[in-house]
Amino acid sequence: MANDFIFIAGLHRSGTSLLNRILSQHPDISGFMATGVPADEGQHLQTVYQPGTHFGGAGRFAFDERSYMDELHLLATPEKRATLFAQWESYWDTSCRYLIEKSPPNIVRARFLQKLFPGSRYIVILRHPLAVSYATKKWSKTSIGSLLEHSLLAYERFLDDMPHLREVFVLRYEELVNDPQEIVSSIFEYLNLSPIPVGYDVQSSINEQYFNM
Repeated sequence: MANDFIFIAGLHRSGTSLLNRILSQHPDISGFMATGVPADEGQHLQTVYQPGTHFGGAGRFAFDERSYMDELHLLATPEKRATLFAQWESYWDTSCRYLIEKSPPNIVRARFLQKLFPGSRYIVILRHPLAVSYATKKWSKTSIGSLLEHSLLAYERFLDDMPHLREVFVLRYEELVNDPQEIVSSIFEYLNLSPIPVGYDVQSSINEQYFNM
């Protein structure tokens, strides 16, 4: 059967993993699970392009201009698309209509992925930069000021790219944790899928500890 592709994007610690787990529960969606790589991210399951760690990792990658990729990138070729799909295919249940790949740096490479996978959809989750910064600090070992700047830079680049994306759904982490069923149902509606109950306990007040800090 023909598959449709969903790419989840958002900064590290912004809810991409939670969203991936929730959406992958749907019987018509297959995501990466138990792959053995960090957070089951597709960026670590391929050799076509460099993962975010190559550009500094969490809280740093967007500062490196080389992390940004669009449809004009030298790797945006049919041959690289075939290689990428071949490397990911074994981790998906390809009998499902939708195949999800989730990696935070997708936020600066959506146009590149759209070129490789025409008709693909992008679900982008944005979280308050203060919460992202404090939640990321232990991973990046950089200052809150630098992390705030990184968050804003990545978001600005995505907003510049957004008009070039044909299929994109943007949500806020704060909306998701406040009413997960409503937000997830709206995503399923966007995907033309019947809604299912959210099967995860979602904590709604995590941001407060970071705001207090």
